[in-house]
Amino acid sequence: MDTLRSIFYRKKRYFVYTIITLIAISLPFITINGNHIFLLSFDHMEFHLLGVVYNVQQLYLLPFLLIILFVGVFFMTTLGGRIWCGWSCPQTIFRVIYRDLIETKILKLRKKISNKQEKPKFNQFSNDVKKIIGIIMFAFIALMAAAVFLFYFVPPEDFFAYLASPLDHKVLLAFWLCIAGFLIFDITFIAENFCIYMCPYARIQSVLYDDDTITAIYDEKRGGPIYTPAGEKIPLPPQKRDSNAECINCEKCVRVCPTHIDIRKGMQLECINCLECVDACTSVMGKLGKPSLIGWISPNALESKTKVRYFRFKTIGYIIVLGLVFALLVAMGGKKEQMLLNISRTTELYEIRSQNIIDNDYVFLFQNTDKVNHRYAFRIKNRDDIEIMRPKGEIPLSAGAKIREVVILRARAPLGDNANHDLTIPITIEAFATDDPEKIRIERKTVFVYPRADVIKKHQ
Repeated sequence: MDTLRSIFYRKKRYFVYTIITLIAISLPFITINGNHIFLLSFDHMEFHLLGVVYNVQQLYLLPFLLIILFVGVFFMTTLGGRIWCGWSCPQTIFRVIYRDLIETKILKLRKKISNKQEKPKFNQFSNDVKKIIGIIMFAFIALMAAAVFLFYFVPPEDFFAYLASPLDHKVLLAFWLCIAGFLIFDITFIAENFCIYMCPYARIQSVLYDDDTITAIYDEKRGGPIYTPAGEKIPLPPQKRDSNAECINCEKCVRVCPTHIDIRKGMQLECINCLECVDACTSVMGKLGKPSLIGWISPNALESKTKVRYFRFKTIGYIIVLGLVFALLVAMGGKKEQMLLNISRTTELYEIRSQNIIDNDYVFLFQNTDKVNHRYAFRIKNRDDIEIMRPKGEIPLSAGAKIREVVILRARAPLGDNANHDLTIPITIEAFATDDPEKIRIERKTVFVYPRADVIKKHQ
């Protein structure tokens, strides 16, 4: 019973690691109507989100996703501390695979998972060979992980097709190998030093924590102080400590810590909330018939012996912000257009022809963001006295293609009182696909400039 309790959090973490890994690997292969769940393709200049394709000019959704990401991190940290680091971070997952599975379970370079302080000894030839074998084994995992990462930027179907002729896709090959190489160096050599010294997340956690944030905490009232307020360890013999202190100073919580800290010293930025120390203390205190001295709890809950306050001003505020941003994301995502049209005017405002005929020139950039070919046309929606002189016919455009069209609009009579000033007439261009006008139809605003009467008279 105690043994099962002692590995409870570890089993939970392994389960979460498995779910996250399966989701990360399978997500790039899931499509809706031929479109990916999430894909930011620099090759095709497309952004896929939940089966909807957005052109690079429609990336107004990315800021919303980034806001959700950062606010979500703040919310998660305020609520559960560095739960991301211990339970979801790829760095932690890969370290568990390499350190606990490859080095400890398979190659026996380490004696046991419960002692992460004792490093493998490489003064023997056999251990050196095992180390190399371990790196090679992880290299295959790193290559697969790097490929999965790239799947979110290069769809799997294109990735494998490009690898069939790697010399023609050297940039992709270089990215793949560089990412895999970094993973190998990071996981096998940098190790937890990345979490301690390089990860910026550790530096912001103290700003986001409050007394209701749940984290791994040592109950000093029960266990007794192990360190002085100055941070110095209280020396043995034990008689110098409180006789009622329950901590037996077995230091299993210290030996099992992957970032090499003593949780009994208080909150430290190196703690990644993996809760290995909680499991270790639970196994020891369970044999004594007592609850663990280290728990996953908030300082206020520990002090007052009450439940953790999950819903409070800060967390409710983050939930409201996340809800609003998500609602905006859904609303903006629902306005996705199946075609793009950018209208720009030429440097010449107008061209005066005979019989008071005035032409305005424009450049229309049409882009087909759909997966099938279409034929496009447009009309002036709000002015019957302005006609389209060019182009006269439909504009064919294949899937994903774009084309520039010179457009000439003409007015044959004055559009208003132009005796003293040029007239700037707002016009609405309605563009549509002639083969699917109900679904593919957009509007754009521009202006038509009609010159003053004296300017027209000079050109006659």
